[in-house]
Formats: sequence, C-alpha cells, structure tokens
Amino acid sequence: MRILFLGDIVGQPGRDAVERHIENLKSKLNPDIIIANAENSAHGFGLTEKIVKGLYEVGVDVITTGNHAWDQREMLSYIERDKNVLRALNYPDGTPGRGSIVKQLTDGRKILVAHVMGRLFMDPLDDPFAAMDTLLQKYNLGSAVNAIFVDIHGETTSEKMAMGQYLDGRVSAVVGTHTHVPTADCQIFSKGTGFQTDAGMCGNYNSVIGMDKDVPIHKFTKKYPAKSRMFPADGQGTLCGTFVKTDDTTGLATSIVPVRIGPRLENTHELD
Repeated sequence: MRILFLGDIVGQPGRDAVERHIENLKSKLNPDIIIANAENSAHGFGLTEKIVKGLYEVGVDVITTGNHAWDQREMLSYIERDKNVLRALNYPDGTPGRGSIVKQLTDGRKILVAHVMGRLFMDPLDDPFAAMDTLLQKYNLGSAVNAIFVDIHGETTSEKMAMGQYLDGRVSAVVGTHTHVPTADCQIFSKGTGFQTDAGMCGNYNSVIGMDKDVPIHKFTKKYPAKSRMFPADGQGTLCGTFVKTDDTTGLATSIVPVRIGPRLENTHELD
C-alpha cells in the first residue's frame, strides 16, 4: 500500500500549499490513501467543516487533529457526523468523535488509521500506549487489515519514538505531529514498522512554527502578554509530510521517505 501523510496544516498558507502541490504528488507517488493532520488549518487554531470539505475535494481521505481539535466550537458537533475526521483515541469515554477508522480501498484492501496524543507537556489524557493496545486487539496487521497507520501528536521526541518502538511489528508506520518541524530520522524499525518523529508542517517556514514572528518573539523576550493573539505568517507555504510503502501481505513498511515541497526548506526529489 502507498500512504501519503501530510503534516500539520497551518492556516491559509498551509492550505494553499496542499492545494498547490497535491495533484503533482498524486501523479508522482500514486498514493492509495492520503491522510492529513489539519488541527491548525483554521487561521492556526482548529478546523472547520468548510475546510474539511475543501481538503476532501483535493483528495485527502482521512483527517487527524490534536490538542487544537476543539478550538472551533462547531467541531464538537461536526466530528460526530464525519467519521473521516479523527480526534485522539485516548480522550476519555464520552468525548465526541472517534480515534480510528478502517478505510476500504476500491480494490478491497483495508487500512486502519489511528490517532493518539502524547501526555508529556500536553493535556493529561488517558494512556496512549494502553489505548493502542486495546485497539490492536481488534485488528491484526496483515490479516484483519492490510496496513495500520498511526499519527502520534506529541510535544517530545522521546514519547513519540517510544510509541514507535512500542508498536514495532504491530503497525505499518508511526509518524509524529505537533512540533511543526520535519525531523531527519525516517527509518524502519527492527520488526518492520516505519517511523518519523515529526512530519513537519504544511505552512510558511519564515515564521515561528507557522505563526507570525512578532507575537511569539515578544512572548519569549518580554515575558508579558502581547497586544494581539498569534496568527499564521503570511507568505507562500511549504508542504511537508511522509510517504510510506507497505507490503500488502505482512502490512509492514518497505520504505518511508520525507516529503518537502516549497520555499526555504531543502526539497525532496527521490519520491518514486
């Protein structure tokens, strides 16, 4: 299976970057499924039904979120109606929405997409490791489903890497989100699970993690509130993500490479 994952989409520059480059990526990579983290797509904070439908129109199949899932209040009700938008699996029982979905491709193959959130320096949610154990009791890789992709939304590299190693051999790939900076550690672990600590963001990298520089710099240097709230940096965005190939029989990864297209960052070229 060929899986294209797009990192955190930040504001209009991130949405524009996805729209600008996704057709070329579909032509070049021929993905079977496209997954995108869109928790920052609505002016940097949350997402909306309109944005979700726009992402579907350009070819995104499943949308993951994170700690900003509820910043736009409409999502509390919309996420109940749209099974392809995921919130973290380890939210407490009773939280609107769902943390995983099984998508069946037109040729009959199936992929389980799961989304968990880390707890270090994040909201004190339920144990994400236990949540994945419970989920994987229902879905054996290579039999119940042909592939399993996990987005772990977390602050620390250690927690995200620990999740990847913990799930090694049980899922196809574990890719991190949230820190908005693409890491250079794409690898396949010893038991066959593909991993990258963070896919990076789809947004303007002439910024502070996608946001206009002035407000966060003021916060770090002055230590008192700025006059305005943070907002996405204007300018052309760069698309960042990860492309994973898996063996349809075992479900394990056969390759994992970063995807970077746009200004400022070194672009990836060997994507075939």
